[in-house]
Amino acid sequence: MNFSEELRERTEQTESIIYRLLPRYLGQQHLVVEAMCYSVTAGGKRLRPLIMYETFRMFNGKTDAIELFMAAIEMIHTYSLVHDDLPAMDNDEYRRGKLTTHAKYGHAMGILAGDGLLNLAFELAAYAFDCEEDADGLKRVAKALQILGEKAGIYGMIGGQVVDVESTGQAIDEEKLLFIYELKTSALLEASMMIGAVLAGASKEEVQAVEQIASDVGIAFQIRDDILDVTSTLEVLGKPVNSDDRNEKTTYVTLKGLEKASEEVEAISARALDKLESLPYKNEFLTELIKSLIYREK
Repeated sequence: MNFSEELRERTEQTESIIYRLLPRYLGQQHLVVEAMCYSVTAGGKRLRPLIMYETFRMFNGKTDAIELFMAAIEMIHTYSLVHDDLPAMDNDEYRRGKLTTHAKYGHAMGILAGDGLLNLAFELAAYAFDCEEDADGLKRVAKALQILGEKAGIYGMIGGQVVDVESTGQAIDEEKLLFIYELKTSALLEASMMIGAVLAGASKEEVQAVEQIASDVGIAFQIRDDILDVTSTLEVLGKPVNSDDRNEKTTYVTLKGLEKASEEVEAISARALDKLESLPYKNEFLTELIKSLIYREK
């Protein structure tokens, strides 16, 4: 089986786990449930839960708790996109070639759907305690929850989004831009790899190593996103191009130019892959997956 076929198969398996854990259309609050499910099922590569599982597999993990955290990380990622698309933020009406949640259900329901997904993520992650019986397993779940909360919150993704919003329309330097990328983009990738490693029983040093790998992957991923925003099309990318310029945002491309941005993607991704290769555990599929998302076309 080649990588593309294997990726499609594993993505489908990952997606089936996520869909199984979505809420049902029950009760008078059915509209927000519908909006939540629309947001999650509107498409996407499922990279974060897939990376989480492949890291878990690399460290020979066994617990069923991994599935709950896989769904949780995807719901957190999706909620962040739902809120990011809102008029008060990027004001985008299309994502992945479809109407964004607020464009389809209204601004208020877009906010509530995002809130619902965030809460559901932690509800599912908390159920992971039911998958463990011994003290070590319970400690691993508790640590995974801590990572999830920190990387999704003010010290991670939300913190990066705050600085990004504050910086809109302002000239910022490379240091601040990379700070935004580290928190806004890398943090959830770091959470994915760290949680996979923690639930599998990896050592503290190994968890720190995958955190650094994911940090570099996230920054390379975001710089690549900057490149695609000015070189791709709506049809290929699945969302509006030149949106950063329209929203007066400094990107690595506007700061350094296309050539330098491309060079940085190469250098940072090489550093991440070298560190991954240095680990005593191997997962060839994970290596190819990381390469594919860094050098993606959409």
